Amino acid sequence: MAISDPIADLLTRIRNAIRAQHRFLDVPWSRMNESIVDILKGLGFIEQYLVKRTPAGRGTVRVFLKYRHGLRPVIRGLKRVSKPGLRRYVRSAEIPSYFGGYGESIISTSKGVMSGREAREKRVGGELLCLVW
Repeated sequence: MAISDPIADLLTRIRNAIRAQHRFLDVPWSRMNESIVDILKGLGFIEQYLVKRTPAGRGTVRVFLKYRHGLRPVIRGLKRVSKPGLRRYVRSAEIPSYFGGYGESIISTSKGVMSGREAREKRVGGELLCLVW
């Protein structure tokens, strides 16, 4: 069955794995999924990720979740903002900052997918994909 919103699928899989206190999860590979997971790693929300691709262009991304002090997850919440039915675009000055700087937004820009902080520094806007805190 085809997935109509692969980004929402990625976020839901992460959310479900955290609730079940799993150490890792597998998601279908795509350039978008890989770039979002790479940003999450760069921001310190996940420990590591591994990409396993087949020659046919398919593959999986294994995401290792990060916990602190026992089993308290580092990711407290994920929210999909721009959806296929209602896209949300922001200018560089309108990029949101959440929870006093502890939360971060992920934005798809003309220069690639990047965190909200990086997009503000480069003064580029784009599609506001999701929020992570």
